[in-house]
Amino acid sequence: MMRTMFLFNLDAWGVVFNSFIDLEPAYFDHIKKELGHERVWAVGPVLPLDSGTEPEERGEASTVSCLELTTWLDKREDRSVVYVCFGSRTFLTTAEMDVLTSALELSGVHFILSVRVPDERRVEEDCGKISSGFIERVRERGFVIQGWAPQLVILGHRAVGAFLTHCGWNSVLEGLVSGVVMLTWPMGADQYTNAKLLVDQLGVAVQAAEGDEKIPEINDLVKVIKGSLGRTKERVRAEELRDAALGAIKENGSSQKQLDALVKELNELKND
Repeated sequence: MMRTMFLFNLDAWGVVFNSFIDLEPAYFDHIKKELGHERVWAVGPVLPLDSGTEPEERGEASTVSCLELTTWLDKREDRSVVYVCFGSRTFLTTAEMDVLTSALELSGVHFILSVRVPDERRVEEDCGKISSGFIERVRERGFVIQGWAPQLVILGHRAVGAFLTHCGWNSVLEGLVSGVVMLTWPMGADQYTNAKLLVDQLGVAVQAAEGDEKIPEINDLVKVIKGSLGRTKERVRAEELRDAALGAIKENGSSQKQLDALVKELNELKND
């Protein structure tokens, strides 16, 4: 199915990407060369900014209110909180959950941890659960969400400085727009190449782990988590790319111009 979908994309008249030119210019040039035409547009990041839609209204219902979250975050210093979330589809295994929660506890940092709660359909799968007593032990500095999290609200808060992520493309763009340092833990599909882009090419992220194959030692993950909140080269680069992303979607920005060019091209098509 995936192969067929990609082949259909190659046969398409044009391709529109939720990205922006400054994020991956060499790849846009490569795609145009491979396709043999210029009908490739980068119009992102596509996010509900200044649209009248409240970020917390997106997605599923959260187990906590935005007011509760922001009240907790308001009490923290700037760039002092690590946000941990693996998206809306990933379940951590028992081994992954144990390493992650142990590292968060030992790190001493303030954090928000969002994890999916398995339902009865996954009783035979290895879905890790938060160990008994963890929430009580970290209550003074940890905020645990078991279920959906209003991610844009969290990432957009001044107190959040780092984002441990599975590197799904939506999360990548939301992290970039927020200017946070990302800690990569890809789990599948395009997440591995997204992580490589963030770490090796853009320099805005640090590798934390890779799926089930490269689960880190607890002390190694502690070091990565603690180091993510400093004034590192990754933070400087993240702030530069945040400005580039926001600039792209402003009037006369690259993504706005690309969108205008797409509309113009569509309007000039003849009805056959």
